[in-house]
Amino acid sequence: MSPPAGGSRTGRNLPAAIASALGLAAVILGSLYLYKPAFLVVVIAAVGVGMHELVKGLATRDIHVPLVPVLAGMAAMVSGAYYFGPGVFLGIFAITVMGVLGWRLFQGSDGFVRDATATVFMAVYPALFAGFVGLLLAPPDGANRALIFVAVTASSDIGGYAAGVLFGRHKMSIISPKKTWEGFAGSAIACVAVGGWLVAWLLKGQIWQGALLGAVVVICATVGDLIESVIKRDLGVKDMGSVLPGHGGMMDRIDSLLFTLVPCWLLLAAFVR
Repeated sequence: MSPPAGGSRTGRNLPAAIASALGLAAVILGSLYLYKPAFLVVVIAAVGVGMHELVKGLATRDIHVPLVPVLAGMAAMVSGAYYFGPGVFLGIFAITVMGVLGWRLFQGSDGFVRDATATVFMAVYPALFAGFVGLLLAPPDGANRALIFVAVTASSDIGGYAAGVLFGRHKMSIISPKKTWEGFAGSAIACVAVGGWLVAWLLKGQIWQGALLGAVVVICATVGDLIESVIKRDLGVKDMGSVLPGHGGMMDRIDSLLFTLVPCWLLLAAFVR
């Protein structure tokens, strides 16, 4: 069977996907280099949309997560990490957990453990993970660090997609049947190459440091993508949403970014002073 018009053999609408990706790239670059704190707004908006999608997906399984307090906690963690550092960031996370549990308390005992568990899960994924953007962006060269994080993670998706389409033969996981080992190899090559190049160019680090960053990113990005696939399979949905033409929902695009963010922050903090 031939792919649908404008599509590809993977089922993705490639022209729409490229247009969406270029638009997102323009927003990211503009926010990072015109006014750095604006990138925080971009992150809060993107993760907020993803959280809304996840809350709707959980509701299909009769799991009810209060979006407002979790969303407020996420925004506070992102901002607090950037302006006040890791101590305040950690404190805001603890207060967020306390707040969402208290919020659920007033809705009765029926299903409390189920809903509270899912709510704390969301306070960690994606809210806590997203907060590390603030730590990544805070140094004077934070815009370059954030760009490296986004670019290396994006190269995993691009390299994996290209290699999978051209050479993919051996299935990688029953969790996500479209993933192949050839695609993973393409992701690895792209991440290592882009990581080595950007860390040396933008941060004056060593090429091996960027290559190591890329190797870690490809593993974390793949795990993040597979975890999102497991969540969708458990909830019985194909995509978390349709906000991004050619890509699906916002959570479908930021799943890898969420899982690579903390390792990127940690490695760049260790490598570049």
